[in-house]
Amino acid sequence: MRSIFFAALVALTGVYALPAAAQSAGVTVEQRQAFERWKANFRGKALSQGIRADVFDTAFAGVTPNPTILNFDRKQPEFSRPIWKYLDSAVSASRVKNGREKLAKHRDLLRRIEQAYGVDGNVVLGIWGLESAYGFGYGDFSIIRSLSTLAFDGRRQKFAEEQLVGALKIIQNGDVPASGMLGSWAGAMGHVQFIPTSFNALAVDFNGDGRRDIWSEDPTDALASAANYLKKSGWRTGQPAFIPVNVPRSVDAFDLRRNNKLSAAEWRAKGVTTQDGRPVPDFGPAAVIIPAGANGPAFMTFHNFGVIKKYNNATSYALGVAHLGNRIAGGGPLNVSWPKDDRPLGRTEKKTLQTSLTQMGFDTNGVDGILGPDSRAAIRNFQRSRGLPADGYASEKLLARVEDAVAGRESLGRDTVRLIQARLNERGFNAGTPDGLAGPQTRAAITAFQQAFGYAPDGKPSAALLQALGG
Repeated sequence: MRSIFFAALVALTGVYALPAAAQSAGVTVEQRQAFERWKANFRGKALSQGIRADVFDTAFAGVTPNPTILNFDRKQPEFSRPIWKYLDSAVSASRVKNGREKLAKHRDLLRRIEQAYGVDGNVVLGIWGLESAYGFGYGDFSIIRSLSTLAFDGRRQKFAEEQLVGALKIIQNGDVPASGMLGSWAGAMGHVQFIPTSFNALAVDFNGDGRRDIWSEDPTDALASAANYLKKSGWRTGQPAFIPVNVPRSVDAFDLRRNNKLSAAEWRAKGVTTQDGRPVPDFGPAAVIIPAGANGPAFMTFHNFGVIKKYNNATSYALGVAHLGNRIAGGGPLNVSWPKDDRPLGRTEKKTLQTSLTQMGFDTNGVDGILGPDSRAAIRNFQRSRGLPADGYASEKLLARVEDAVAGRESLGRDTVRLIQARLNERGFNAGTPDGLAGPQTRAAITAFQQAFGYAPDGKPSAALLQALGG
C-alpha cells in the first residue's frame, strides 16, 4: 500500500528503476558527513524502539544518500494525466491479456485466497497488475537507502523514519534480508507495493514457509497479503466496486460527488439508471461520481470502491483496479465517452485558476496548485454564478471561461446580449433586432463601435463592452 504523498509522483506501477551508477552519483563530501550525523542520531531512535544493534549496523553498512531520490521527491508534476489516458494504460490490452494468463496459472491459489479472506481473486489480480505489472517491475531501489535518504533530507522525515523502523523490524523478523528488500524510490515494496508499516500490520505467510515474502518470484504471500489488506478494510464478497450509469440532466451536478451517498431507491427516484436503462442495483448507500466533469461519464460507486481507495486514495486507481479485475474475469470494456477535448489542468494552470477565482471573490483559501475542498467550492460557486453545471471540475475550458470573466470578455447570457444590442442601436450602430443572439449583424455593429472609440476590435459581446456602452 502506497501513501498518498508519493502516489501522484510514481509511474503507473509505482516504480522508478535506474542503473546503480545513476543512483550513486552526485553525493558531496558535506552530504556524506551530514548523513553520518543523521544516521548516528537515528540509530539511537531505532534501538529505543526494539531494533537490535547488529540488525541496524548490518542494514546500514555502506548506505549513503541517493540524490536521484531527492530529485524525485522534490519534483512536482506539471501536467495532470487525464483519467481516460490513465485507464487506457491501466486496462490496456496487454495488461488484460497478461492478467488472464496469471489467472489461468494461479487459479487454485486465487481460489484458496478467496476462501480464506472473502476477497474476489480478480480484484487481487487488478491490484497486482497495476502495482507491479504482475511482478514484472516493482523497483530495484534499496528500501533502506531510499527511506534513509528521505529521512535525512528532512522534508518527509517523520514518515520516512517511521517506515525505516518498520523496515528494520521486517529484517529483524527474518522475512527478508536488507539486500533483498527492494522496491520503489519512495519505499513501497514488492509485487503489491506495501510500505513497511503496512507489511508489518497486514502481510501474511500464506505458503507456510515461516516468512512473509512479497518479493519472491512466487507471488503467493504477496497476493494473499493484498487480499488480507482489503479484508481488513471491509471488503464485501461478490459486490461490485462501481458501474457506469445514465444520469438525467435534471440532476444537479453538485449531487454527483463521492461524499453524497444515497440509497438505490433515492437514485432511482432521480431517474438514474444502468447504461441499458434498468433500475440501478441495491448494494447499500452509493455515490454517483463524474470524474471528468458533467460532460463526461457517470459511475455509481459502492462500498468496495471505498475499500480499494484505502489501498490507494485515488479515484482513477480504484476505477482502474476494479475495471482491470472485471476485464480479467471476462468482462468487456467500458462503453463510455470521455470529454477528450477538455483536458484537466496542470499544476501551474491550477494556480492561475485559484488566483483568478479569488480575484473575482470566489476565495480558494490559498494558491498552491492543489485543488482541495475550498478550491472545489470556489469552482462550483463560479459555475453556479454563470449558470453552468456545478461539477467542480477544473479543466482547460473552465480556466478559459474564468480568465475571460476576469478580463471582462466572457460569453454573456441572452438578456445581457439583448441589452448590448439595444445600446448599440441607441448609439447609431445597427445591431439589428435585440434578440439576444450575437449574429453577424450584431458582431459587425460591435466591431464598428470598437473601432470608432479606439477599442481593440474583436466583435464579441462582453461585460467590458456593455460598460463602454453605458450599461
